[in-house]
Formats: sequence, structure tokens, C-alpha cells
Amino acid sequence: MNRTHTINSAHKMADLGPVRPPSFFQRIFSVWLRHVRVYTKHLISNGFPPFVEPLMFLAGIGLGLGSYVGLIDGKPYILFLASGIIVPSAMFTATYECTFGSFIRLEFDKVYDGMISASLTVKDMFIGEILFAGTKGFFFSGAVLTVVAGFGLVESGMAVFTPFIGFITGMMFAALALFVTSFVQNINHFNFFFTGLITPMFFFSGIVFPLDNLPEFARWIAAVFPLMHAVRLVRAFFFNSFDPGLFFNLAYMIIFTFLFGSMAIKRLTRRIVN
Repeated sequence: MNRTHTINSAHKMADLGPVRPPSFFQRIFSVWLRHVRVYTKHLISNGFPPFVEPLMFLAGIGLGLGSYVGLIDGKPYILFLASGIIVPSAMFTATYECTFGSFIRLEFDKVYDGMISASLTVKDMFIGEILFAGTKGFFFSGAVLTVVAGFGLVESGMAVFTPFIGFITGMMFAALALFVTSFVQNINHFNFFFTGLITPMFFFSGIVFPLDNLPEFARWIAAVFPLMHAVRLVRAFFFNSFDPGLFFNLAYMIIFTFLFGSMAIKRLTRRIVN
């Protein structure tokens, strides 16, 4: 009876024709959806910081220090600060996701081992991961924008597009973080990355103070920081003030993402396969 049932099942499968593997977009989406489901299991605790942190930053720095600072580019200091703090949240969440998060999935939880045993490639996994980090960047930037709007600090309707810059920022820093992760053998080594690059980038990307008064060599260093380009784009939408140089900022972010993303995937492929 079992033999007959097995033969009949085989004939039915043959009648259905060859089984088609999932398309590239289906594979990427499955990785993205997996991360979304894990993240939304604790949505309240995960989504709480992006609403509270900018509130404290605006109150402590914007209102406190703002009374001692004059106008910047004809705008009150708190407006300058509010426009600058929208995308750093995208940077931090994407960097944490693709450093500590990716390393734990790689070395401790062995999540990637389970994924590649399905019809996924290493490239699929990390493209999906970069897109998920971009989605978190969109959400976090949107949360900060909501808080800023609650303070009545949004002057232009074009500011509604700033979370899309947060999406690109999230992908950009996810690519950089994965590249760093491909080298790290001990999870504590990420401290060098955060203390030596991510934290200085926050302070020297034109968020808290304008870069015009810095020495020329410092401005050149700041121009290399990817966050500075994201801040420039956000401020353009925030104040509805555009110039041709913004195309360079956008191109820098896109090229940076593809370059470091490609190198990261190539190195992580060798690491996982070996």
C-alpha cells in the first residue's frame, strides 16, 4: 500500500512539471521578511528609542545650548540641530544591526548556516540584510521626524521625504558594517569601530555644528565621512533648499553602498563557505 502510494505521488509530481526555484526577488524578500518578523516580535521595546532619544537631544542640546548660539545660516540653532539629527539614527541602527546582529547570527546562532541550506545564496542573505537595515533606517528617521514635527520645527512639506534618505543611509552603513564584520573574529573588537569611526563621524558631519569654521584639512576629512553627505541631503529637503552639489552627495552614497556591499559579500561568502 505504501509502495503504491509513493508511486502515485511520484506520478503526480511528474505531472506538475519541473519544480521552479524561487526567483531572485522572492529569495531577497524572504530574508527581509525573516528579519522583519524577528524585529516586530518586540516592536514596542525596539521602536521605543527612536522616539525618546531625539526628544532628550532636542531638549538638552537644542533648548539648553540654543540660547547661547546665534543664528546659523539665518536659522535658529534648534532648527539647525533638528534637521541634522534625522539620519544619525539610521546610521546607528543599521550599524548595530550589521555588526553585533550579523556577528551573532554568523558565529553564535548559526542562522546563516540554516539559510544557505535552503535555496538561498550568501549574496541573497546579505542583500536582504542590507535592505532590512535600510528599512530600519527609514523607520528610525521617520520616528525622529515625527518628534521634530511635534516640536513644531518642520518648516517645509518637503521634509516628508527625509525618511527615504534615512533608507539609503541605513543601506550605506549596513554595507560598511558588514565589511567590518567580515574581518572581526571577536565580538568585542566592534568597540574599535564604534569608538574610532562611528562616534567621531556623528560629531564631524555637520550635525551639531556647521563645518564651515573648521580648518580646511578637517573639512576634507569630513567630506570623506558618508554621514556628512546624508546630512546635506536631509537638510536640503528639510529647508526646501536644493543645489547641484546634492547630486554628488547622492552619487557618493550610492557608490559607497555598492562598493562596500560588494566587498563585504565577497569576503563573507568565503568565510561562510570555508
